[in-house]
Amino acid sequence: MSKITLIEPTDATSEVLGVSMDIPVVIARRVVRQPPWSHMLTSTFGFRKGATPMPNLSTAPELAVSAWLNAPEPLTLQSLRGRVVLLHAFQLLCPGCVTQSIPQVQRIERVFASTDLQIIGLHTVFEHHDAMSPVTLRAFLHEYRIVSPVGVDMADGQSPIPVTMRRYGFRGTPSSVLIGRDGAILHETFGVEDDLVVGARIAMALASAGTSQ
Repeated sequence: MSKITLIEPTDATSEVLGVSMDIPVVIARRVVRQPPWSHMLTSTFGFRKGATPMPNLSTAPELAVSAWLNAPEPLTLQSLRGRVVLLHAFQLLCPGCVTQSIPQVQRIERVFASTDLQIIGLHTVFEHHDAMSPVTLRAFLHEYRIVSPVGVDMADGQSPIPVTMRRYGFRGTPSSVLIGRDGAILHETFGVEDDLVVGARIAMALASAGTSQ
């Protein structure tokens, strides 16, 4: 069911869609801002009811993954220390993921193909669980030509919200986290930012000698 939730606009300059925070919040070495948009379309982005702001994290929590696709072996953030990681959380039935964030990630793949940027997709299902099985996901990745590694966010039976989603406090999908070479969270977004903004941020992270910005 489509629903529009009105949100008071703010003067924040970051063009982020779907964030439901009332004021800019500085957390560790990253900034989460309220978007300049005056509404949030929950029919476009997968908004998790009852979601709270991201916990006060400085280092990216480890991924809890039940299965990996497009990867010869399981990936861990610990093993990727020294590289910049873009973690992209999505659902295959999320319209905003299919039409906006996944195409953007594919553009990022092409632009930064010659760098050591590691893109990781995280299929984090918190609704319609039966319809978004790993078998369906495998077909989805094939049809949409998604070649970067994708992990299935682990369900532990304690909550309909998968483990990694809870660890990061994601509000919904699409969500993305840029992780520095030292494992620090540099930036997180719920929704989709402009390509130029995302590209500039990734380029700055790649230029880092190993400490977060």
